[in-house]
Amino acid sequence: MKNRIIATILITSLFLGACKKTLDLNPLDQISTSTFYKSKSDFDKALAAVYASLQNNEFAEELPIRDCLTDNGYAQFNSGSVNDVDQGNLNPTTGGYETGIYKDSYVGIGRVNLFIQNLANYKGSDIADADRKAYEGEVRFIRAFFYYQLYTIYGDVPLVLEPLTLATQKQPKVAAAKILTQITTDLDYSIANLNTAPYFSNGGHAASSSAKALKARVLLFAAYGTTGTPDVAMLTQVRDLCKDVMSQYTLTKNFEDNFRDATQKNNTETIFSINFLAPNNLAYWDRDYGDWCSASPLPNFVNTFECTDGLPYGTSPLTDTKKPFNNRDPRLAKTVYVDHPDFGGGKVHNPSNPRPTGYGVLKFLDPANLPFGFSTLSGQDAIVLRLGEVMLMYAEAQNEIAGPDATVYKAMTDLRARVTMPAYPAGYTKEQMRERIRHERRVELAFEGLRHYDLMRWHIADDVLNKVKDSLIPYHFENKFYKWPLPQTEIDKSGGVLVQNPDYK
Repeated sequence: MKNRIIATILITSLFLGACKKTLDLNPLDQISTSTFYKSKSDFDKALAAVYASLQNNEFAEELPIRDCLTDNGYAQFNSGSVNDVDQGNLNPTTGGYETGIYKDSYVGIGRVNLFIQNLANYKGSDIADADRKAYEGEVRFIRAFFYYQLYTIYGDVPLVLEPLTLATQKQPKVAAAKILTQITTDLDYSIANLNTAPYFSNGGHAASSSAKALKARVLLFAAYGTTGTPDVAMLTQVRDLCKDVMSQYTLTKNFEDNFRDATQKNNTETIFSINFLAPNNLAYWDRDYGDWCSASPLPNFVNTFECTDGLPYGTSPLTDTKKPFNNRDPRLAKTVYVDHPDFGGGKVHNPSNPRPTGYGVLKFLDPANLPFGFSTLSGQDAIVLRLGEVMLMYAEAQNEIAGPDATVYKAMTDLRARVTMPAYPAGYTKEQMRERIRHERRVELAFEGLRHYDLMRWHIADDVLNKVKDSLIPYHFENKFYKWPLPQTEIDKSGGVLVQNPDYK
């Protein structure tokens, strides 16, 4: 799906960063915020710029790199400083994602706040009340997305709901619980005021169901608190939100259709995506993962895919050690390539960079863009929320609430049936189903940037990551890494108003 507002991103993404200069002069070569918001069309362009803030690498094209913070992969170029984090070198000056997630989230939040302020001040009759609410619902959805990033990674952070001035630019932290409250408040507004039609029929704009799915993800993270023991009341909300969303969407026929440009259009599984449109507004999926091999799946990840009989690789009688991709869960060959991408029918690419683990990420590559290289123009969207994840969230929540009832089995059976994997045998205990759901999340959602959140919310990151022995770097995880340090640059700029997280002082 291509966002119909994306065509205006290139000409509008700069103006929201404009600010009042000391001499209060309007630059002649830029659009001034104070003179811009004069019509509904101006707000449409401003909305495009708010959406454009989602296109930063760590939220979109580098989602596979964020899986390299886990036991799934290795980043040979240390993008986002993920190798430093994996090795235990996480501190206020690590940089990479430690700085970028914080900075880019607040840039996006700033755009949202500026949009809301100008919308409230606008008196033009060309924006009806329903349109006002829809505008605000969209940008509050995006603000919730950014605060979700901050909440899950850092915990206590500043809560900024209005454009900052020179007098208010130094903001203290608030408790993570207040950030969570703001996220759910924003999403509740979005749920109530956005289009109730499915996202795939909404022209690339966030829909009410997009907000429901994001709220479910947020509450699923929050439900596990600081101990890894879930809060049943929160999980009940997750379950009910997922039920609502599941009624509006259907799984796409082919697993890979979620990630290729042509089959992303009007995809009935997509609940929200960050949209790109080549050649001028593009990502670098094919170059980075098909030619540069920026993310390399680890052998332990490859081995976690079952054989086609539903038994573990190595245990199943279908195990073929000479041809290890034979008789395996079909998602393996749709997610990982051995040595080089091969789509069949002679559609092959030989990467220009080494393959450190022998494997590469195939999932986001599009054979229509062959050959892959520096000049490849990738238009694939970043899929942020899709039905496959919602089904897994439903199954996890319901299993923790009531055990593996028929609805849990159905969700898992339907998801696995899409790739012709067998249903689970009857009679699982809650604990057994929990482990199967966690396994299913790892293989279904691989390299979509969610594994790190899972390890953190389940509070098993220390156990899982310290056991990784097949990477090119040694892993070291400490309990304090469940919350990251605030960037030292932000601490310094605040003049002491912003206080570092306790474990990093």
